Amino acid sequence: MKLLVSPVLVVLADALFPEVNYANLYQSVGGGFVLAIAGFFLDRAILAPGSLWLATASDLIAGFLIVYGSVVFLPDARISPIGAGFVAILYGVAEYLQHTWLLRAIRSGNE
Repeated sequence: MKLLVSPVLVVLADALFPEVNYANLYQSVGGGFVLAIAGFFLDRAILAPGSLWLATASDLIAGFLIVYGSVVFLPDARISPIGAGFVAILYGVAEYLQHTWLLRAIRSGNE
């Protein structure tokens, strides 16, 4: 699910916010895939019953750092700190929803 949601969020943020400007569509999709992979490993490391807010906060911070840091690897991209913050907030909300769903699945035994 993360491999679909994260790229869509970054492409959506690229379209909506003037502070987020990737030069090409593949750059925003690639940034979303990096977010998805990082989110997967963060969830595996942190997400457990009782750690909802810690896991969500770590995803939000990682989202900001990855999006803002992507300008180093994508020199044509123009992303301001505020734009990276907007993407991180969208990503954090999506991750919160996914975390609550995952924790409910763990609690009910339907991983």
